[in-house]
Amino acid sequence: MRWLLHWLFSAVSLLIVAHFVPGFHVDGFLYAMLAAAIIGLVNATLGLFLKIITFPLTVLTFGLFLIVINACMLKFASFFTPGFVVHDWWAALWGSVILSLLHFVFRRLTSRERRDRD
Repeated sequence: MRWLLHWLFSAVSLLIVAHFVPGFHVDGFLYAMLAAAIIGLVNATLGLFLKIITFPLTVLTFGLFLIVINACMLKFASFFTPGFVVHDWWAALWGSVILSLLHFVFRRLTSRERRDRD
């Protein structure tokens, strides 16, 4: 159930980013769901590998290099997802920043909700 909620939130987050970031385009909710699934798959495979090999650079930049890696993953996922287009690197970078902030808020809300239940 938790992964379904996370997947839905990821899709809605992509639609929010597409609304605010020029050059970031999603055709609709179904395409956002597909893009969220593909982004998750890309991040779990290639993204994990890149995060491991660039760990020293990530430490030197106090974690800010992760935004660049996430932007690369967004751009890469857009090549394989119909209805999801990231036109340039600036759109990918700003999309990565906004998605990171939205996911931070989502995780804070869901962890607080879980703590209140326990």
